Amino acid sequence: MKKTILFLVLPILAFSQGRKYSNAFLEIGVDARAMAMSNAVIASTNDVNATYWNPAGLAQIRNSWQASAMHAEYFASIAQYDYAAYAQSIDDYSSGGLAFIRFGVDDILNTTDLIDQDGNVDYDRIQRFSAADYALIGSYARISKKVKGLSYGGSFKLVYRQIGEFASSVGFGFDAGLQYQKGKWMFGATLRDVTTTFNAWTIHEEEFGDIFELTPNELPSENLELTIPRLLLGVGRTFQLNDKYSLHSEMSADLTFGGQQNVLLGSDILNFNPNIGLELGYRNFVFLRAGAGNVKKLQNFDSSEYYSLQPNLGLGFAYRGIHVDYALTDIGSASGTLYSNIFSLRFNFETFKRS
Repeated sequence: MKKTILFLVLPILAFSQGRKYSNAFLEIGVDARAMAMSNAVIASTNDVNATYWNPAGLAQIRNSWQASAMHAEYFASIAQYDYAAYAQSIDDYSSGGLAFIRFGVDDILNTTDLIDQDGNVDYDRIQRFSAADYALIGSYARISKKVKGLSYGGSFKLVYRQIGEFASSVGFGFDAGLQYQKGKWMFGATLRDVTTTFNAWTIHEEEFGDIFELTPNELPSENLELTIPRLLLGVGRTFQLNDKYSLHSEMSADLTFGGQQNVLLGSDILNFNPNIGLELGYRNFVFLRAGAGNVKKLQNFDSSEYYSLQPNLGLGFAYRGIHVDYALTDIGSASGTLYSNIFSLRFNFETFKRS
């Protein structure tokens, strides 16, 4: 019984203010292109998916609209991740976008009523529920009139999380982004959860039933969960190798705060984790991608330390404004989890119209 109620309800028993890993589903990533490049797209993202990665990149959508969608499955298809986004230009200097994300596990067995009041096991009393996280992201971006090559943007996030009838939360947060292009060089920065993102939980104690009283677990006394800010930096450049081939290279850094983590460089104040991505294009039609990141400092049983590195690969096709991308990656774990196959689709109306 992989899908049991106790496995997924336990996280709600450990709330504390200022958690490092709250709303972790918003860190998984979207778009197979970005994931194949190990999320090293902060400086170059300039399409509808910038709503998620760096809202400033939406400003590059001119006189057009775009749409994107992605579906992924994790943990042997137990968890489902769905993403859809839409963006369009507003005027000569600004654009806006809207994205929706759902990450959930469905058909979880609720065994709290498995045994009736007479002590008999009754399998007909088993019910099913879902544990799912939802996010709605609205973004706005604008090209600077004063500084050439500069664009800036922001996002507002609405978050709803639900664990069946047992608990639910609502919250909101803000992201901010910048992009700057100087010649062939691209620079980008995204500050996520600028003012911290909160989730206010409501726990329905009556739904746990009498079985909960027989366990040593305790319901949390705090119902407010905060996500601390996180800074993403990126620099990239595209090289035109010849008439047929181009190469885009990009590096990004994930800077987190609030206590030491097992990353490449970690301290109690600041943690630094780099990513690198490459994209080889042929006639702007076929793209081969690779990336490396998610560096983890791990420890053996004998207390010796070693580092692990997560590689990613991907392939993409673009034809008349229709982009189909594939990535071979995983959810971000360096603990030997099975790799996942990610597919995404993006449609650019302006390119399609010109074809």
